[in-house]
Amino acid sequence: MSEQPGRLGRIYRGLTTFDFVGRRRWWFTASLVIIVLGVVSLGIRGFNLGIDFKGGSSWEVLAPHSSVSAITQAAQGAGLRQPVVEKLGADTYQVTADINNLSASQQQTVTSDVVNALAKVAGVASNQVSTANVGPTWGGQITRRALEALLVFFVAVIAYISFRFEPKMALAAFAAMIHDLLVTVGVYSLFGFQITPDTVIAILTILGYSLYDTVVVFDRVRDNTGGILKGGELSYGDMVNLSMNQTLARSINTSLVAILPVVSVLIVGAYILGATTLQNYGLALVVGLISGAYSSIFIASPLLVVLKEREPRYRDLAARVAARAERHALTPAAAALLGTDGSSRVARTTGSSNGERPAVQPRGRRPKRR
Repeated sequence: MSEQPGRLGRIYRGLTTFDFVGRRRWWFTASLVIIVLGVVSLGIRGFNLGIDFKGGSSWEVLAPHSSVSAITQAAQGAGLRQPVVEKLGADTYQVTADINNLSASQQQTVTSDVVNALAKVAGVASNQVSTANVGPTWGGQITRRALEALLVFFVAVIAYISFRFEPKMALAAFAAMIHDLLVTVGVYSLFGFQITPDTVIAILTILGYSLYDTVVVFDRVRDNTGGILKGGELSYGDMVNLSMNQTLARSINTSLVAILPVVSVLIVGAYILGATTLQNYGLALVVGLISGAYSSIFIASPLLVVLKEREPRYRDLAARVAARAERHALTPAAAALLGTDGSSRVARTTGSSNGERPAVQPRGRRPKRR
């Protein structure tokens, strides 16, 4: 007799019957706690906005033999308060600070002092230090355009899913994306990560990944609604659980394939090679991809069940299924043996000659014999 497969083996063999929907209160509570913490932090601390959003001045210098700490000390010594120093490449450093609250003459003096200080610490001439100014008006335009892009994305997604699937699926997918957005911005506020245009691009990217995972599950739900659900042996929630177990291996693989390269870029690029510009983009991607993978499994689909089982036909179906003395939770492997109308029962008697567990796992207790 062969050994029983482990957890990963059961996932990839289609033998799982994990109850995602039945434990939805746990998932919703965990997400709510994280979101509330982020909102509280946002109200107290706000965002650490980059120069492109709040305006300010920047200086860039090529300093092959310097470091972030040395550049920071030089900038502070020149009169900058809380300067942000980033290593753009192997040897280039950028210093940003908000000096818009100073008068025009004071800004000119501080700018000149910072140029001389950076040139000295880098060992180059003053004309090799480049400067740039971003006014608060420009920052406001960037913020407005970022919000407009996010709004257009949401409208397009809702329209597509409503047309491709149904409005309630669009609502569940929209809630999952809002979840990912709130979690990401909450984490950025809690830990004080700087928000730059790269962060906005990363957020739009992760919403796309989250939507992809959600659509994969919803596509399976739609197929099972027109197939297995017609057999009348599963409630809508049971059918969604089955759909999620059927796509679980694919969701795990997709998430890992997306997250691992980003983590590699973040670690190697930002922390080993010192390209700190990758940090803003990489951090948003890592946080968002993890949140997106979570929401597509634990938020979107359970929320869809809540919405659908308010419909009379699915509410009555759930009541009929719950009233039975014996219920069964189909595994993906068992579901593959069913007919398109869900009427075949061959899966319930299917055993395995290699010692594996039956394809269908019982739910509930059998009635006692008298």
